[in-house]
Amino acid sequence: MSTLSYDATGAARQAHEQHLPALLEDRIATRIFAKDHTLWGPDAEQESAVRLGWVEAAAVSQPLVSDILELRDALKAEGVTRIVLCGMGGSSLAPEVIAGTAGVELTVLDSTDPEQVSAALADRLAETAIVVSSKSGSTVETDSQRRIFEQAFTDAGVDAKSRIVIVTDPGSPLDKASREAGYRAVFNADPNVGGRFSALTAFGLVPCGLAGVDIQAFLDEAEEAAEILNEDSEDNIGLALGTALGGTNPLRNKIVIAEDGSGIVGFADWAEQLIAESTGKLGTGVLPVVAGPASPEATLGAADVLVVRLVAAEADVQLGENEVAIAGGLPTQMMVWEFATAVAGRLLGINPFDQPDVEAAKIAARGLLDAQPEPTPANFTDGAIEVRGGEWVADADTAEEAVSALLAELGPDSYLSVQAYFDRLAYASLEGVRDELAAVSGRPVTFGWGPRFLHSTGQFHKGGPAIGVFLQVTAASATDLAIPDRPFTFGELISAQAAGDAQVLSEHGRPVLRLHLTDRSAGVKQLQELVTSLAGRAASPTES
Repeated sequence: MSTLSYDATGAARQAHEQHLPALLEDRIATRIFAKDHTLWGPDAEQESAVRLGWVEAAAVSQPLVSDILELRDALKAEGVTRIVLCGMGGSSLAPEVIAGTAGVELTVLDSTDPEQVSAALADRLAETAIVVSSKSGSTVETDSQRRIFEQAFTDAGVDAKSRIVIVTDPGSPLDKASREAGYRAVFNADPNVGGRFSALTAFGLVPCGLAGVDIQAFLDEAEEAAEILNEDSEDNIGLALGTALGGTNPLRNKIVIAEDGSGIVGFADWAEQLIAESTGKLGTGVLPVVAGPASPEATLGAADVLVVRLVAAEADVQLGENEVAIAGGLPTQMMVWEFATAVAGRLLGINPFDQPDVEAAKIAARGLLDAQPEPTPANFTDGAIEVRGGEWVADADTAEEAVSALLAELGPDSYLSVQAYFDRLAYASLEGVRDELAAVSGRPVTFGWGPRFLHSTGQFHKGGPAIGVFLQVTAASATDLAIPDRPFTFGELISAQAAGDAQVLSEHGRPVLRLHLTDRSAGVKQLQELVTSLAGRAASPTES
């Protein structure tokens, strides 16, 4: 197993000292691995009883390896050199991290943006197979992606059934329909594992194994990590991390996760869903903030922020006050963070295995698709940006003034969530506004690409503490794509998803500023420039 190490200062160290005796006395570690569903209280027992399969996922998944490798070799012999994963949330975030860290190409399509979907369709279609992953078997994004790829294969003269691989829970609608359709393979995952805990199940292993990751070694390391975590010991790093995440007093409910030399590509994006969706409910929870080691949130020392640095093994790390450093290989880290999240849930007094508020935005989006209402009129248009907001933006005349008005809604314990509903690959540079907005506001800032964040941090936004302020960015598309046998297009779907989420957030009393880019390139450039302008004025407040 890779070297696993942990160090903590300040509030994180104090939380460990405060909670460890009770965790050991109550045998929390061994009871979690014994799948004791009573650990999170009576209200959580029904859900917990069918959601603890992740503790043994590394062992249970071993028989999948040979079938995945056999299929990989067969596809390769047929000229398939590219794997596209159609999935959302827990079905896509773990495979993206696993493949990226292994240096293996895997195209992750977790968007309904017509331009991003078009780009995925246009790349080496004749050499492509797709993995369609959906736990419930009814995910609208994934169903839409499968439909358009199946049509594209057929139109190109490729046998579509031979290029479609399914991962789903046994007995789901997708399971039954896929077997009847005769798709190339159908893999069933353990139904007793929730989506965000499914990295070591078929959801993580099938796409990565087909793409070329050494999944046998991955599972072997994870099994070793599970053995170490399954100990009621004061040296259990999973218990230590769990106390840091959910046991600080007063609670530091913004967890900045910073890649600082670990070599794990995109780990914080995976951990973001795990923590936010598991803890953000009943008005409590901890918000993960994906940032860099020198980002404003990691250096300002705010009273509600805890910094967790992902470091290399044996690294000589000098921790600041209220910081954690953790090192370990990817399979080890995944086991540790899943375990720690379960521990944090117990300390927070919530059920870490449900997601009661995720469905709200989906229901709103479906309602908007059915009704096809006229778009809400813009407050005003500034260049390539249409501005829509509440009464608090009434005095703004420019997009920059509107963003300033939104930032003025931030309280001393608030966070800003930036949500961009368009092509995350072609416009990845937009994420650069995150650090600037954090510097301007002095508060933690998260950045999510829609609609994928709806399957992760969307739970915290609605079910967590009511302290979020939201900047939603949508964009017009030069092209649109029809979804076969569906009465709406990809463009209409992503628009409804954005509008539905904004509607639910507003109904929860959260301030939402909606910026619609009428031209993508020009709008992104204008938005980046106005954020830079705000940052410059904040850095030189005496200048006019």
